[in-house]
Amino acid sequence: MFSITDTQKIGVGLAGFGIFFLFLGMLLLFDKSLLALGNILFIAGLVAVIGRQRTFNFFFQKHRLKGSVAFFGGILVVLWGWPIVGMVLEAYGFFLLFSGFLPAAVNFLRSVPLIGTFLNMPGVSKVVDKLAGESRTTV
Repeated sequence: MFSITDTQKIGVGLAGFGIFFLFLGMLLLFDKSLLALGNILFIAGLVAVIGRQRTFNFFFQKHRLKGSVAFFGGILVVLWGWPIVGMVLEAYGFFLLFSGFLPAAVNFLRSVPLIGTFLNMPGVSKVVDKLAGESRTTV
């Protein structure tokens, strides 16, 4: 088993609050203050969980540079006062950055009781597999 440091626990809390404020900002018609606060908390939480050097290495790898530019550009656009455009740009960058983790996330969600039942339905399964970039064969 591995131990979690206090800094990592604080980072999980910061990232959780960041996601909460992002959700709340979108729910309240793209309130730029809440979106900006959510972005800052999410990035601070990510840095606290995995460390400064690993965060820098993750975002600035050559093959992830396009996603990083879109993600951080979206944050800047939100801070400049264009929340809808910024969130679209940020979502695109987030998808580019984390699309490699999507198949693992889909497989995990398929094991969750209620969500897994929905994701394994015939029509939904095809769409989810195509979005995740997987090919599942049924025998």
